[in-house]
Amino acid sequence: MRLLGLTSPSTLSAWKSAPCPGIGPDTLERISYILGIYKGINMLLPEDRANDWVRAPNAAPTFDGKSALEVMSTGDITDLANVRRY
Repeated sequence: MRLLGLTSPSTLSAWKSAPCPGIGPDTLERISYILGIYKGINMLLPEDRANDWVRAPNAAPTFDGKSALEVMSTGDITDLANVRRY
C-alpha cells in the first residue's frame, strides 16, 4: 500500500473487487516506477539474487546503507524514481 501511495486499506480492497478501478495519475506513475524497477532488477540479476537485492542493505549513495525496499517504502514518489534511476 505504501509503495502505491495508499493510506486506506478499503481503497486497495475496492481495487481488487472492481473490474476496472479508477486509478489516478499519481498511482499510475508509482505503478510505472515499480514495474520498471522489477523489470530492471530481473534483467540484471538472476531471480534468486533479484529477490535478495531488494531487501539487502546497499552502500550506494542512493540508499545510504538501507535496502531498496526501505527507501521505496517511505511513501515519497521521488524515492521510487531514485531507485528506478539507480
